[in-house]
Amino acid sequence: MKLSMMSFTMSLQPEFFDLTQMFDLTSELKLDGIDLVTLHETPASELRKMADDRGIPIVCHTFRADLNFPTAAERQPAVDLARKSLDAAVTLGAPTVMIPTLPKAGVDRDLSRRNWIAGLQELIPYANDVGVALTVENFPGEGSPFVIATDLLQAVREVPSMKITYDNGNAFSGEEPAQSFKDVAEHTVHAHFKDWDIVEEGQGTKMLDGRTMAPALIGEGAIDTKACLKALADAGYDRYINIEYCGRKYNPTEGVRKATEYLRRINEELTTATPVVK
Repeated sequence: MKLSMMSFTMSLQPEFFDLTQMFDLTSELKLDGIDLVTLHETPASELRKMADDRGIPIVCHTFRADLNFPTAAERQPAVDLARKSLDAAVTLGAPTVMIPTLPKAGVDRDLSRRNWIAGLQELIPYANDVGVALTVENFPGEGSPFVIATDLLQAVREVPSMKITYDNGNAFSGEEPAQSFKDVAEHTVHAHFKDWDIVEEGQGTKMLDGRTMAPALIGEGAIDTKACLKALADAGYDRYINIEYCGRKYNPTEGVRKATEYLRRINEELTTATPVVK
């Protein structure tokens, strides 16, 4: 199991966010890498130096580019922006990028998915040219274009060489997350782990499966994290898992510390379990 810092987690509560402290915490916790979600208004070369000085690989660069439009002309500004972000990923030394596939008000999820796929088809040749794996994740919400495995697999079929970032929490918003991973495992090159509480309607995000969910710390919510880790291990997944936390029960540093400890403990239980002899 390789755990990676997710800068989104650290920056979600801006009053606690400091770039240097984030890199130092990554080093202190002996995390295996870092996913830079945006460049945090810092030159990519400077971020690369901060990582290199601490021996931390930048394993992914996540950025937004709104490809959710019906025509190529409307998508072109986002394609141009994404190309610049792919160039930044090269500077960072990140082998993978991810674009969050946000829904759009008034656009149903099937149409959104078609728009996104068309935009990804326009972008993938440049990603291939610069040697960076282009991925999307399953994203939560009842209007999200990519939630369940079949949504993601449609994109993989229609966008040659595109890959997947598997998010166990977002999969949980539409289907059983361990099985969801099994369905997309062969195309998965990056992963996010998070957790959700099931709450009353109006107290969180309405999901594809009709339930309402609010962020929880990994290990404190409704997701069977151990089953998800086992599914990854059984598939031979040896890449990185982001620690994602969107709640406010803990400050980001405390949340990442607790989640790291929990995931390592669960992973140790899995790796030391005695096989059942039949």
